[in-house]
Amino acid sequence: MSNDHLAYTTPFPMGIEIASANGIYLFDKQGKKYTDLISGIAVSNLGHNNLEINKAIKNQVDEHLHVMVYGEYKQSVQNELANKLCSLLPNELDVFYPVNSGTEANEAALKLVKRVTGRKEIISFNGAYHGSTHGSLSVTGNEQKKSAFYPLLPEIRFIDFNNLNQLNTISTKTAGVIIEPIQGDAGVRIPSLEFINALRARCNEVGAMLIFDEIQTGFGRTGKLFAFEHYNVIPDVLTIGKALGGGMPMGGFVSSKENMNELTHNPKLGHITTFGGHPVCCAAALASLNILTSKSILDQIESKGQLFESLLNHRLVKEIRRKGLFFAIEMENDDVVQKVVDGCKERGVLAFWFLSNPQSFRIAPPLIITDKEIEESCKVIIKVMDSI
Repeated sequence: MSNDHLAYTTPFPMGIEIASANGIYLFDKQGKKYTDLISGIAVSNLGHNNLEINKAIKNQVDEHLHVMVYGEYKQSVQNELANKLCSLLPNELDVFYPVNSGTEANEAALKLVKRVTGRKEIISFNGAYHGSTHGSLSVTGNEQKKSAFYPLLPEIRFIDFNNLNQLNTISTKTAGVIIEPIQGDAGVRIPSLEFINALRARCNEVGAMLIFDEIQTGFGRTGKLFAFEHYNVIPDVLTIGKALGGGMPMGGFVSSKENMNELTHNPKLGHITTFGGHPVCCAAALASLNILTSKSILDQIESKGQLFESLLNHRLVKEIRRKGLFFAIEMENDDVVQKVVDGCKERGVLAFWFLSNPQSFRIAPPLIITDKEIEESCKVIIKVMDSI
């Protein structure tokens, strides 16, 4: 099938022509089966073609689709999702604003911290990835991906991730600090508990708001519903996306009612979205969240991660960085990574790479993967490595 009228993102996309998907498997037009170890980049946490999510989508389609821009009409599925989500979060995070994607969630969060504090400066971290729109790109710490699109937002400062000595850069001029509690695109970089606690304390000291970008780490990926639960540190704003929608496009940001009310006046409609909170996406998100929190999925994530790690011991592997089922497998260089990713694809196993850490490849399988499926996948990966 020709792609002449669809935009490309790279000159050499993976190019698998998908016919169907089920569980942890994708099937192409020729009937070849692929084991999906990347979950559409941490989206399909509950696998593909989940019957409960599908049923929720179909039921909502029969009731109504889009009826009005977000915030004007009462829609029960939006309320149910917000109630469920906030019931699982600390009391300080009690109001949810649904949007369309993770990058839009981050855009809105940046606006919110400026509005609440009356300040302009935003601090982010080297190695960070927060999205591709102008504001989110402005706080992304990859100069190679940014330089072609200048000018970006002013008054953005970067400091080193997990560096206690640089936290004093956060000052009374700072509106907010945005951070991934585990850096994803940088190659699964896990900060120390001391650093995260010191970051929270410094923000408190100077009155800066702390934004946790959990777009990739949320909804069970690290073994907790949200990665910040590993640290017992609560952000002022939480941004979410990817797995939130259960396979449907959705993002959101969560903060306190007091903070969120600042977007309703001076000016009114301080943040607006036409399709945010789309009822079909909300129905899928609610079903996904109910499944994730009512079954024993979260309890099994760490043991599955340990199994993967134990089976990926190989002479080519320089380091494995992992939290739950979120992996960066460090190799000697990006050429070796490309050979591994390509070789696995040929043998029906899908791994991927990181934009900002090309010498590592990514594994982030659906959380429902079984021990047997892990073992079968790792046999393929090791066989590919043996051939290099």
